Amino acid sequence: MTDDAIAAAFVPHDHQECAHRALDEAAARLKDQGARLTPVRRRTLEILLESHRAMGAYDVLDRLAAEGFGRQPPVAYRALEFLVQHGLAHRLQRLNAFAACLHPGDDHHPVFLICRSCDRVAEAPVTPIRDALAQVAKAGGFRVERATIEALGLCATCAATDAGAPC
Repeated sequence: MTDDAIAAAFVPHDHQECAHRALDEAAARLKDQGARLTPVRRRTLEILLESHRAMGAYDVLDRLAAEGFGRQPPVAYRALEFLVQHGLAHRLQRLNAFAACLHPGDDHHPVFLICRSCDRVAEAPVTPIRDALAQVAKAGGFRVERATIEALGLCATCAATDAGAPC
């Protein structure tokens, strides 16, 4: 993940390229793991990849239902859980929502930069922060198994507009 990749989440760009690359990397990752991207899982990932925003499970469910995949909540929750479990999506606790992983070919644990105005989300590398967290935990005899770091603020575009109005 580069600074350019972070900025791309917050500025207009050819998002189709992002989505196609992430979908190709996701398929390769699942093949390596011996897992399958079923039609409902694939469509769920495609829905998440449509923008650099997080979506709630019920928003995903509404889209799936409209496309004939069923209206029962487990349809969306199972697909989302599968995507998270296999590193193809991330769960954002603060938003109670899910975002497609734009770097599914890499094992990583990013920090999430969430614009409070336009709701766009970017993944940022945080190795120094995670290393510091691991050291603090280790000093106390604790082993971190999972941590989600989310930063809420304004993207450059929203910050430059009137008092953070959505870009």
